[in-house]
Amino acid sequence: MKILVCISHVPDTTSKINFTNDNTAFDTSGVQFVINPNDEFGLTRAMWFKEKQNASVDVINVGGPETESTLRKALAIGADAAFRVNTPATDGYAVAKELSKVAKEGHYDLIIAGRESIDYNGGMVPGMMAAELGASFVNNCISLEIENNTATAVREIDGGKETLTSSLPLVIGGQKGLVEESDLKIPNMRGIMMARKKPLTVLEPSSQQTTSTTLKYEKPAPKGAIKMVEAENIDELIDLLHNEAKVI
Repeated sequence: MKILVCISHVPDTTSKINFTNDNTAFDTSGVQFVINPNDEFGLTRAMWFKEKQNASVDVINVGGPETESTLRKALAIGADAAFRVNTPATDGYAVAKELSKVAKEGHYDLIIAGRESIDYNGGMVPGMMAAELGASFVNNCISLEIENNTATAVREIDGGKETLTSSLPLVIGGQKGLVEESDLKIPNMRGIMMARKKPLTVLEPSSQQTTSTTLKYEKPAPKGAIKMVEAENIDELIDLLHNEAKVI
């Protein structure tokens, strides 16, 4: 079984976010980048298939040279080879097209992506990839088992869970539950040394153009002042909610 894991290069959630050029560009100065958490769950599950079912696992990213450290971490975790499509990941549709082109040419049985990245939170890429590939698609995937050519997946739905079966090829949008946080792998020294010898292939993008443009970034408004009300003073609380907060 051939598995392709899509990796997004995203800012660590502890990083302080700022914008430049009149709030039209993201300022990367001093920002630590990591594997997108939803993608890391998928990569860890792919490693399980590699260990238990002798699957081959490749990873892929759309981005510039600055993303290669993230791909090298994925190789150190255990992936066999990495691909980087040499173009900025600024448009979900363009990213899906680039990833799909590589997946189609590589004849992969299973494509694992995170349900969304934690930077733009678009949640579009896995579904568009499935459409491009003509493959089945399971989003919000929290469990995945594969036997022969049949996959059994569990996904979260409103108010519960749904179990589905599908033949391969299959695209999933994974999330926490696909594996638990305690299952995530930390690269050890041997893995880091081996990653240096594994292939990282840079691919030039297709000629397609992006279909969307970022006009401006804006931070959330700061939280307002907090007004404390004594527990026994219900009348004051009701007055504030009615006349000041205007929620009742």
